[in-house]
Amino acid sequence: MTDSVIKLMAGLGNPGLKYDKTRHNAGFWFVDEVARRFSGSFKLETKFSGECCKVDIAGVTVWLLKPNTFMNRSGLSVKQLSSFFKISPEQVLVIHDELDIGPGSIRLKSGGGHGGHNGLRDTHAQIGKDYWRLRVGIGHPGEASKVADYVLSRPSVNDEIEINNSIDRAVSEIERIVLGDMQKVMNTLHSQ
Repeated sequence: MTDSVIKLMAGLGNPGLKYDKTRHNAGFWFVDEVARRFSGSFKLETKFSGECCKVDIAGVTVWLLKPNTFMNRSGLSVKQLSSFFKISPEQVLVIHDELDIGPGSIRLKSGGGHGGHNGLRDTHAQIGKDYWRLRVGIGHPGEASKVADYVLSRPSVNDEIEINNSIDRAVSEIERIVLGDMQKVMNTLHSQ
């Protein structure tokens, strides 16, 4: 996949206060931080099945999206907004929690499988797999049978600090991400 300007950043998570601080909402935490830094505010947009915010980053109009469809239907919201504004999958960055890397680590990649992540599975079904992903490490509970409870619970204080630090590092690279300078961003984020 070629480098492309990013016009939509979709943070994955579950709506509602019950899920707000859970590991599965790391994608929401990321777009909330981008909105805060660029003075954006989210508004519910029913035609996009989520909360949306428009910000200017490095001269590019970027949509921030938090689907309110719950994780397993996240792709619907991504498709509705990207179709309406004619944003190609290559111009979409999906931010999600990642079990396969530890808290404090964050990885940028393009394409690939969904790895069993229900939000990515639905996004694949809705727009294909040629979108960018920012994988926010949350660690793994050690056993597959514990994953559901783990992702829907709040991280330890130390893990939450590490996750927020990784989000801060990635948001510090946001202009290069938006402008499509992905290799430099990967070199920076993956070396930390």
